[in-house]
Amino acid sequence: MRKLLNSLYITDETVWLALDGENIVCKSDEGEKFRIPFVNIEEIFCFSYLGCSPALMGKCADLGISLNFISPQGEFLARVQGKTKGNIFLRKAQFEQFVAPPILLAQNTVAAKIHNTLFLIKRSLRDYPQINEGGELTCCIERLQTAINKTYEASDIGTLMGIEGNCAKEYFSIFDKLILSQKEDFYLVSRTKRPPLDKVNAMLSYLYTIMTSTYASALESVGLDSCYGFYHALRSGRSSLACDLVEETRCVIERLVLTLINLKKIHAKDFEIQESGSVFLTKEGKKKVLTAWQEKRRSMILHPFLKEKIPFGLLPYIQSSLLAKYIRGELSEYPCFLQK
Repeated sequence: MRKLLNSLYITDETVWLALDGENIVCKSDEGEKFRIPFVNIEEIFCFSYLGCSPALMGKCADLGISLNFISPQGEFLARVQGKTKGNIFLRKAQFEQFVAPPILLAQNTVAAKIHNTLFLIKRSLRDYPQINEGGELTCCIERLQTAINKTYEASDIGTLMGIEGNCAKEYFSIFDKLILSQKEDFYLVSRTKRPPLDKVNAMLSYLYTIMTSTYASALESVGLDSCYGFYHALRSGRSSLACDLVEETRCVIERLVLTLINLKKIHAKDFEIQESGSVFLTKEGKKKVLTAWQEKRRSMILHPFLKEKIPFGLLPYIQSSLLAKYIRGELSEYPCFLQK
């Protein structure tokens, strides 16, 4: 079992990272900001264009520490990864299977995403029944439940994507009702990605990027190629397989965003609006979101397949390991993560 350590998030755009012996050193024009031993770090997310020294990159690669470069606005740029781990035969099996992947693999992924979305809506409805005053949530739940059955009637990826797209449209059409406080500042009309056009979308995109990068690192750590997926199309520079597995856990991010807003842990002042209309988190806003994300990663969950309690932060590594077992033939079916 992988030990859950810490992630290092560099959100200050004026600093860069360097190597000093067995320490990561954060520097700026004013001098050294801090230093931290490698033993305490599992992965690094650098939201600064100034980046890192080549020596530090090499050390991270040798130690298996994932080094992710993300723009200050939250757009994934690149990742430094060490030598590929695992057996070459695992990747060979992955490539052979994913040339024409079993439709059931994609069906289960879409069904799991819809199931977990339903879990979020039903939990919110149970806690706050008044949000269903007009019956929109009940209608959405019924449509999503019907869609789960339709996923197993689909015979190709294109049809599945159509079902998933319709479900996403239904879900985000009622998402605004799940926002219970700060309504004048936080709202969601529709999902906007590049760039995000409101504060809710800004937080969603920011956390989706981080989670996708974590999944990519987890897949590489078990010996799989994170770029060769079974559902998302191949695209240069995209970790398609990481995008596939993230679908199962998007609702966790969405619930975290709702919690931050509804408990007033984040405010309108934590965002900046550019002239183009793009909305991004400020430096202080990023700190608040990342602090909440780290707390979530350390929270315990009961894994539905393993029947064991694990830190949520280990989920990407466990799901990656289960997928590797499925590809090797040790499991007859890949067990998607289902919230219960």
